[in-house]
This record gives sequence, C-alpha cells and structure tokens, in this order.
Amino acid sequence: MNAQAPRFTPAAMGVFEPHARDTFIQHYPEGPHSLRHNLGLHPLLELDALAGLAEQLPAASIEYNRGDLPIGVDGKPGSNGLSIGDTIRTIAKSNSWAVLKNIEQTDAYKALLSDLLDEIRNEIEAKTGKLLTPQGYIFVSSPNAVTPYHFDPEHNILLQIRGSKAMTQFPAGNARFASDKVHESYHTGGPRELQWDESFMDEAREFPLGPGDAVFVPVMAPHFVRNGPESSISLSITWRSEWSYSESEARAFNGVMRKAGLHPKAPGRWPKSNRAKSLGYRALRKVGLTQA
Repeated sequence: MNAQAPRFTPAAMGVFEPHARDTFIQHYPEGPHSLRHNLGLHPLLELDALAGLAEQLPAASIEYNRGDLPIGVDGKPGSNGLSIGDTIRTIAKSNSWAVLKNIEQTDAYKALLSDLLDEIRNEIEAKTGKLLTPQGYIFVSSPNAVTPYHFDPEHNILLQIRGSKAMTQFPAGNARFASDKVHESYHTGGPRELQWDESFMDEAREFPLGPGDAVFVPVMAPHFVRNGPESSISLSITWRSEWSYSESEARAFNGVMRKAGLHPKAPGRWPKSNRAKSLGYRALRKVGLTQA
C-alpha cells in the first residue's frame, strides 16, 4: 500500500463522496466499517503545523509518550524525554506516540472539523438525533508505534492522512472485552486503558489504513492500533449524541448502585433507551451526591 498521501486539493464532491456516505449510513451507529476520504495531506496536518499547534494547546490537551509499548499497559505509559514540539518534528525517529486533543480550540482546526462533520451531519442526525459536542484529535506516531488497548465515549471516524497503520476493534458493549465495572470506573473518572488478554483475538476485527482510508469506531468499542513502518498522521473526528450521553450517565449511575451493594444491569446498546438511569444520575449530580 502506498503510504504517501496526495497533496490537499479541495474536492468539488467533498471529502466524503456519496458512496462513502451511503456506506456510513448503512452501518452507523453500531457497525464498525471502512470508508474512503479525499482529504489528502492538508496544510494544517503537516508536521510543522502540528508541532506549532501542539505548542499552543494547553497541557491538558496533549498526551505523548514512548511508542514501543505492548498492546496492554498498566496505567499511563512513561515519557519519551522530549518536548511535544520536538516529538512531532522528529517523529520519524523519536520512537513516540502523540495525540493532540480538542483541536477545535483553535479557529483554523475548528473550521476543518466543522467542514468535515457538516458533510455527514444529515446522515448522523437521521439516525441518532442532534450532533452534539464535536471534537477533533490528531495522532502522530513513529514507525511501529502502538496505541494500547482502550475505549472512548464518542462516535468516531479515524481518517488516515500519512503513513499506514492497522486498527483492531472488538465488540462494543460486550463484557468479555471490557467489564461493566471497568465501564463504570471510566465514566466516574477512571482510566480508559483496558486489561488485555491474548484470547480476545478470536473476535478481533482488523482494519488496515493507508492514506485515503478511514474507519468508523462505535461508542466504547475496545480497540488498539499498531503503526506501520513509516511515521503516521491520523485525524479523528468525533461527536456525541443524546444516546451516547445517556449511556455514559447510565454507566455512572450503575457505579453508584454497585457501591451501594447492588448488582445493576448493564445499559442497553443503541437504539435501546437508557433515559431512566441517565436522569437518575443527573439528579444525583444536581444535588451534589456524585461527581459533576
């Protein structure tokens, strides 16, 4: 697979062509699937531009560490000993993995994110209602770097811009791959990293990604990513829905119930409603009986 991205040229048909949007609507929101995009190597996604962005973002919006990691890690990985700017500028040899979070904090990247999501807004809102909390993340990885096994609370499309990688996904909502207690911990402030077991690979689904490829990741679908032999740039466009927020709050409510000695039932996956537990958690939060 050619890992060199074409230069960015505004496409009359948009970044997501009609066929990609048709594929998306067939599978969204619960089905992992591959897509194609026409974004190319956008000027805002060049290494120098990304290093500059990283140096502008607040510390809470930057995460970076060594890239020579196992699939499963116990806690946060260690530092690579470099600044974030140096990490990105030398990504081809710094043996690192970096993510720039909430890129919409800057006007130029907010516009890029908005343009991309506007192309599929109608498809999203036809299925899961109003598109809420749009956010963007950029991943910059050294050759062969690993993003360990974890999950995320957003609906997510990962667009590969430069280099290659493979994302391996596992079924969302299946307690074998992430227990109910782990979900509850995450939604009340715990880590996103998950306990890895090699036996999980019998239900793994791998999505190879090169420039122009994209993959959809359902809410809380466990996954890990292994980079290819070149440095890599990927853009993640994410959003929430009322359903995703209800699922999060229902998990948090279950955590409160479990601490009280009860054994709550796991929230339902879309399109099942988790509204009752969601409202219960909001009520507890409002009167200060749990975290905001």
